[in-house]
Amino acid sequence: MGGSGVARGLRRSGAGAVEHFIVTEELARARAPELVGRIGINLVGPTLLANGTDTQKNRWLPHILSAREIWCQLFSEPGAGSDLASVSTRAVPVDGGWRLEGQKVWTSYAQFATWGVCLARTDPDAPKHRGISYLVVDMRDPGVVVRPLRQITDEAEFNEVFLDGVFVPYDRLIGTENDGWRVANSTLSHERGVNPRQLVVHMQLLEELLRLALGRGAFDDHRLRARLAQAFVEVRLFRLHNWRTLSKIARGLPPGPEGSQLKLYWSEMSKRLHDTVLTVLGPAAPLWLDAAHNPGGGAWQRSWLYYKASSIWAGTNEIQRNVIGERVLGLPREPRPKQTPPTAREIAS
Repeated sequence: MGGSGVARGLRRSGAGAVEHFIVTEELARARAPELVGRIGINLVGPTLLANGTDTQKNRWLPHILSAREIWCQLFSEPGAGSDLASVSTRAVPVDGGWRLEGQKVWTSYAQFATWGVCLARTDPDAPKHRGISYLVVDMRDPGVVVRPLRQITDEAEFNEVFLDGVFVPYDRLIGTENDGWRVANSTLSHERGVNPRQLVVHMQLLEELLRLALGRGAFDDHRLRARLAQAFVEVRLFRLHNWRTLSKIARGLPPGPEGSQLKLYWSEMSKRLHDTVLTVLGPAAPLWLDAAHNPGGGAWQRSWLYYKASSIWAGTNEIQRNVIGERVLGLPREPRPKQTPPTAREIAS
């Protein structure tokens, strides 16, 4: 059964969040490719269900489930990645809707997408968390230019997207005008919530790491033994974190800002696990694809490079810590020191 068939089967059976988690987990365990249109299924679909009109749901949800239409996420910009509320893409009012002007970056699957959910500033005079609207862009429209970005792994999974006078009609506004920040947080909470695929991937990486360590005698080194034990415990804790968030969603509750805790945890865990892998590889660590005497044929090195980005995608870890501090723990923001202009003597010196 293909990815779209899995999604349709879950819908017909009346399956909920737990069943979706199990199916995604089993597909990952079988090392099957990710579901076709995963951004539509995991992010856009839940956002439409929570914020879309009946017409929008009827128009887009069936094609998300069937994978007839692929979606991408036009959120981050060159100057608004970590600070997403600083988006500068403008939505200028015109007859029947808006015209978009701006640039997006780190957009996964933009080269294949039919539609993109886009954050754009509809009120430039409002405070930065307000005046943003959540729009749907037809990626086939004139004025949409997609350029791939070459990564450190020598792949091009991400893209930059240029929006030059792209028309968006009123009926492609999700939620209400200038309320896009609230709608975007609905999307982001699902992006940072449960992650069954990454859970299974890291359980498999852990199993392979322990086999590698056993074969290379790494357990004879007490320092490495401690790091291997830490990796084992952290992956098990990752599973428990997923189950706790899944239980919340199964009760009909949104993931909420607590999803930032899970994203922060697993991204830091992943980097520590991969650093342990390279330590176990020892002299083979700097080798690359098809090099002689390289365990895994370069797969470990590629994985280490790939997961270096885990602390950046879906919101940098610095931003996740801010979310946790402010929205979960209720900590006050540190007041910024007042800037006083320099005196003439200071300028002269």
